[in-house]
Amino acid sequence: MAKRDYYEVLNVPRDASEREIKRVYRKLARKHHPDVNPGDREAEAKFKEITEAYEVLSDPEKRRQYDQFGHQPFASATAEGPGPGFGFDFGRGGFGGIGDIFSDILGGRTGATTAPHKGEDLHYAIDLNFEDAIRGLSTEILLQKHVLCEVCRGSGAEPGSSPQSCPECSGSGRRQVSRGILSMTSPCPRCQGSGKVVLKPCRNCGGKGMVYRTERIKVKVPPGVDTGSRVRLAGKGEPGKNGGPPGDLYVTTRVYPHRFFERKGDNIYCTIPITITEAVLGARIEVATVDGKATMTIPSGTSGGRIFRLRGKGVPHLKGGGRGDQYVTVQVVVPQNLDDRSQQILREFSRLNPMDPRRDLKI
Repeated sequence: MAKRDYYEVLNVPRDASEREIKRVYRKLARKHHPDVNPGDREAEAKFKEITEAYEVLSDPEKRRQYDQFGHQPFASATAEGPGPGFGFDFGRGGFGGIGDIFSDILGGRTGATTAPHKGEDLHYAIDLNFEDAIRGLSTEILLQKHVLCEVCRGSGAEPGSSPQSCPECSGSGRRQVSRGILSMTSPCPRCQGSGKVVLKPCRNCGGKGMVYRTERIKVKVPPGVDTGSRVRLAGKGEPGKNGGPPGDLYVTTRVYPHRFFERKGDNIYCTIPITITEAVLGARIEVATVDGKATMTIPSGTSGGRIFRLRGKGVPHLKGGGRGDQYVTVQVVVPQNLDDRSQQILREFSRLNPMDPRRDLKI
């Protein structure tokens, strides 16, 4: 079957720059790479085709010959494998270095993975009652986590010995993998890409360099947290690797509801009962707040359902700068089982103060 034009394979114009050719190839290779499409023979064939095209068009000398003679100079190389003068060198360096591009595409490294890495973050949930969430508190939690082995100091090797260069990969951390005409590198399975192996594992940690411990950690919960709030404790996560910093610990709060108060954002809501006399004549009453008792004035002629605001009696703002408010709804309570004298007084009151609250209702 006749080969497709290499420019058509990469979908680039014949005057495309080397930079443009490389950019397009990286995009296509990432899409059709066999490791991204395991078992897909069509993708593998497509990948070989675009790689073959790139190997020619990325090399100035090969590209010049291709532009002049077409596929003819490369026919024997592609049919019989790489030969003298031409062919496809998938491991060479320089601009057209396919091996380097594969490494970028697959997220790999060309050397041992000995660079410092930050440890993993940990997460912990803590339950709080309503008042503690608003006021804040200091507490302690028991957290199971890995810590550096105190015997080998994280090396994984028995004291008196040290990790050695991996014999499988000669300390490179990589191994060569061949797949048909392709050749690429992957992390060494024995040393997991570190380039080092422990021949005499530490007896305390089994060569892992870390042990599992229960640690008591102090947590300061700021005022104003709610369900879903997160408190970050820097450096309290898992230990770092290869000398990297430890991860962080995130403590997520869950707040129990209150039997009397209801929270909406940074405001607090509640309902207070008042008597008919207090509603009609007015009064000064005590109201419960999260800070204790507060005095509130009920004006004369207050109807049930009226809402009053207690400024600054709500939840402290998490980022500082004041507090929310408390909103109090009054509910007029009607006395039950009135005696004859009380009923007589109410009838007299009604006679002296005639009114029809339903007069203006339009039904």
